[in-house]
Amino acid sequence: MLLEIFMVFFKIGMFTIGGGYAMLPIIQKEVVDTKGWMTDPEFLDAISLTNSLPGPLATNSATFVGYSIKKVPGAIAAVLGAITPSVLIILLIAMVFNNIMDYAVVQYIFDGIRPAVVALILYSVIKLGKSAKVKEDRNWILAIASFIAVAFLKIHPIIVIICAAMVGIFFKKIKTEEDRKGGE
Repeated sequence: MLLEIFMVFFKIGMFTIGGGYAMLPIIQKEVVDTKGWMTDPEFLDAISLTNSLPGPLATNSATFVGYSIKKVPGAIAAVLGAITPSVLIILLIAMVFNNIMDYAVVQYIFDGIRPAVVALILYSVIKLGKSAKVKEDRNWILAIASFIAVAFLKIHPIIVIICAAMVGIFFKKIKTEEDRKGGE
């Protein structure tokens, strides 16, 4: 099982260009759809948690998923699988980078890859948004307010995450009190 976890994350790491967010649809496809190691809501919760932690999203999510499958050995296998391709590719690129960047075909390749990465990130946002099942108006308002705070007001994402968590606690407390009063 540890080798399987390593290989899944090695494949993810090998074929993902564009960082952690571009990895999300691939991780989700493998972990949720192909392997069934998590459900969509569990994956969304994992991404929500790992996105709020320091460090790269890819390694944080690999750690979380690996740990949820096989505890510490699973986390280690997943992280090693996710980072090994990058380390090998970076070493290779570092050895030949200066020699190839002047070629027009290399620039064309990067020009083609950039929009694909944007599309992968957008796909991930849409799929995660659907699995979030944001049904209540206040959740939509919170999502839109969070976007505006980060994108337009330039509020640091950590502050937005902390504020959103406090709003979630507040509304949960209200709901708990309403449920308690309704049961009396």
